[in-house]
Amino acid sequence: MSVLTKPSDRFTETDIDEEIVVMRLDNGEFFSLSGTAAATWRLIDGTRDREALLAALADAYDDANDASMASDLDEFLRQLRDGGLIVEA
Repeated sequence: MSVLTKPSDRFTETDIDEEIVVMRLDNGEFFSLSGTAAATWRLIDGTRDREALLAALADAYDDANDASMASDLDEFLRQLRDGGLIVEA
């Protein structure tokens, strides 16, 4: 699987309390990330693929259902790809 990266020239982000606010630079669209979405965003650092993200999240959230977590991760990654916020390298 390919490593997931954030093309930093496409967005700006800031931490506000317990959430991360991401704004696309080309259209001003905002994304508000909290909880596991924020944790996943932080883990996308250009060194991990989907499987490594899933393993890191499973470690962080011991009581999570693996199948449910994998499904939720796939949906979130799809939304980030569709929004132009991540790419596979």
